[in-house]
Amino acid sequence: MTDRIEAAAAELRPLLQEFILWAPANAPGSDPDLVGPAVLWHRLDARDDAGLWKAGDLRTILLERIPQVVEDPDEAADGMVPALRSYLTFLSETGRLVKGSASLDALLAELDEIEDDFVETMEDAIAERDWDEEEDEFEDDEDESLGDFEPFADEIADLPTIRLRPDSELAAAARAVPLITQARDLAGWVGSGRKVGEETLLTEEEVKEAVRTVGLSDAQALWNLWNLAIDLEFIAPDGDDTVSVDADTAAWPFEDDEDVLDAWMLGLHSVDYGDPELDDDDLTLALSGLTRALLVRVLINGGSRSITELREELAEAATEYDDLGPDAWAAAGDPLAPVIAWLTGYGMVAVEGDEVRLTPLGTEGVVHLVDDADIDIDARPAIDAMTAIDLLSLSADLPEEEADAEFAAWLGLRDPARAATELLAAAAEDEADALVRVQAASLVGALGEVAVPAWTEALEEPSLRPYAATHLTQLDVEDAPEPTQADTHWLILDMWTISAGLGRAEFVSSLHDIGPAQQIIGLLDVIWKVPHPHLEELLEAVGDAHPDKQVGKAAKRALFKARSRR
Repeated sequence: MTDRIEAAAAELRPLLQEFILWAPANAPGSDPDLVGPAVLWHRLDARDDAGLWKAGDLRTILLERIPQVVEDPDEAADGMVPALRSYLTFLSETGRLVKGSASLDALLAELDEIEDDFVETMEDAIAERDWDEEEDEFEDDEDESLGDFEPFADEIADLPTIRLRPDSELAAAARAVPLITQARDLAGWVGSGRKVGEETLLTEEEVKEAVRTVGLSDAQALWNLWNLAIDLEFIAPDGDDTVSVDADTAAWPFEDDEDVLDAWMLGLHSVDYGDPELDDDDLTLALSGLTRALLVRVLINGGSRSITELREELAEAATEYDDLGPDAWAAAGDPLAPVIAWLTGYGMVAVEGDEVRLTPLGTEGVVHLVDDADIDIDARPAIDAMTAIDLLSLSADLPEEEADAEFAAWLGLRDPARAATELLAAAAEDEADALVRVQAASLVGALGEVAVPAWTEALEEPSLRPYAATHLTQLDVEDAPEPTQADTHWLILDMWTISAGLGRAEFVSSLHDIGPAQQIIGLLDVIWKVPHPHLEELLEAVGDAHPDKQVGKAAKRALFKARSRR
């Protein structure tokens, strides 16, 4: 399933890597790694264009969003604002602060204005964290709820690779989810400007009417559905005492797969509405998390489990979790009935006889819930659904043997010549992504002569031509162009780009791989002519990182020449 955060992070990664290369020479007192969260949430919450920064964006991100997501408030309080000053300056000086943005001076002034408020907010977060830690010292080691995943972390980590279905299949399943359709119908009944009460949202007559309209069994089902409609953003407040249906609600099920999956994900945490609701609040609390407890047990059992076994195991877990667990279990009658009913209604499980199994949509959802709990899980796209860019992105993060196995499985489902074309086409999508390009060249190179047509076509793509010319020459292809000096220099710049992303030590090592200082100086005297997307940042990084002052001077000369060609 498309994940907005992961997609935005991938989109921003090349830009942030360039900033990291730019920062040492231009903003040596700042920590470029600290801008990531602010830049990410600016892209997610404020602007579709990462280069568009308007007045008020910084206030919204730093004072409203960052306090919710920051992992280390101490570090953020000390360095995030200076790092953002550097980042905005970087955008401006490199022409990435797009038309429509506030001026750099205005943005920096806004930072100055809110800096004290931001630091105070971070200090509040630090105090709250310290308070929570003190409270934790007095708590027992018992789980917070039946649904905690942490006790199963080792079992989850040991699971075989979980294969996720493609978005098109998941979206088709999400469109058929009964609970979302009912939530849409409830929102339609709510209409525009419906008044709600303070103690009871709806009158008794309105409750009865809503239950009849949507076709529910009772009022309790109505309130769970009401909460789901809010989660899905089908219903929203539009005044102090009124709520209205969202204008887009009637269009459900949406046409666009991404919109469908985004909506389904908004309601994912509704799994908690499957927990039994009892007349006694203490008994209800004793069974809180039961739905998640069932999901994690089905997951670690390979995706299916006997309901009889689940009932016995969960009854025991409820007893261990809370002294009232046995009473709550007995009072609920069949505690798993509402759990399974809700999960079935949300498309996450299917029941066959005494077996409950995760659907592909349910597997996707549980993987996200596990990830939200910061527990490692090996989940990857299904081989038959894996695109070339999926394969390249995944392989870059895997050990060599695993990456080879993924490639072999992926290759087994397509003609090798077609695979070569797909991989090189994926590598050409983003000229700035050197890592994907090198990964693609390596995989296609392993295909041998069957890849010749794909390599020949790749000669027309500037970012791939150096690789294509090199491999065609190695394959002794007739009339293949010999790699030029510019091709060799492009390959070097790609190597430097990747090593720079791994850290200063790796980058310095890659410089030493070229040879002694005089050899690097000779290279710098000509490499500035190569139209590589990271050329200027890399030349700055060479000047900053290489210990030889003469190399530093040569890098500055090369940088001046490169900038003069703009």
